[in-house]
Amino acid sequence: MQRQVWLTPKAGAIYNLTLQTQEMPSREPGLIRIKVKAVGLNFADIFALTGLYSATPDGAFIPGLEFSGEVLQCDAHSAYKVGDAIMGVTRFGGYASLIDIAPHYIQPLPKGWSFSQGAGYLVQTLTAFYGLTELGNLKPKQTVLVHSAGGGVGLQAMKLINKMGANAVGTVGNAHKQTVLKNMGFEQILVRQKDFKTQLKLRDQSFDLVLDGIGGAVQQASFKHLNPMGRLVVFGAAEFTPGKNRPNYVSALFKYLMRPKYDVLDMISENKSVLAFNLIWLWQQTEYMAELIEAMLKYDISAPYVAHEYDFEQAFDAIEYLRSGKSIGKVVLTLE
Repeated sequence: MQRQVWLTPKAGAIYNLTLQTQEMPSREPGLIRIKVKAVGLNFADIFALTGLYSATPDGAFIPGLEFSGEVLQCDAHSAYKVGDAIMGVTRFGGYASLIDIAPHYIQPLPKGWSFSQGAGYLVQTLTAFYGLTELGNLKPKQTVLVHSAGGGVGLQAMKLINKMGANAVGTVGNAHKQTVLKNMGFEQILVRQKDFKTQLKLRDQSFDLVLDGIGGAVQQASFKHLNPMGRLVVFGAAEFTPGKNRPNYVSALFKYLMRPKYDVLDMISENKSVLAFNLIWLWQQTEYMAELIEAMLKYDISAPYVAHEYDFEQAFDAIEYLRSGKSIGKVVLTLE
């Protein structure tokens, strides 16, 4: 049995990726072989490919953290059966037509969902859920500022905040995204201006929680508008997004040196907190991850919004579309 994979010999440049055919070894007992139908793209893929992601494997690797598909092979006593539709997470290895995975990393695909929607649910929603609940300690009626509200994580966060009885305020990069989100029913959507610090000051609004994946001046301005006991939860740094192939190291170094810095003594005085996380480390904490997913699934939110679907062979086009910041919701690769 053979599979198609997108493989890079090492991190450093997106264009090192090549589409290859691999022989699949025999399936190990206990693992489930999935015929992949869709692969979800994440900014972590771009950062890993360009060497800017701390969890990037050494040497050759297949990018990709989430997927959906059908069970092709499994043990006779498995809770799944051949033909079952599933969605799953993987610590890299997602850009593949076949995946062997342990059962605790997959979930049944919800009824009525497409494979593309399934490929955009687990990583995005778990990131939002973990940031809002485990770190953000979100309570009903609190006000949350969500940056990149039109992105995969941002949209799921906005839905969860509403379900939790809190007040969601989202920011986006342009008026088109603002219109799309308002048409989805989200009323408080700001188009971020270049001088976001002044924009927030003029708006005269403070927040109990900020969910940020941008960084830089946007993050720093948001922190200043936290209420006492407020929390800044950071899950990414989009301002470091590399160019079309590799990072601009001079620009990246400048942004790194100018990054926001927080003094713990000032935070004590102002009664504010900064928390940051990288969800990929949950992969090794299977029981904890299962508990989080179980709690997350209790919130009945709509399926992820899929911005664009690309054929599996169009990985470069899909990555560039995600990298450009033009997408709304999820970008996926699809397979027959």
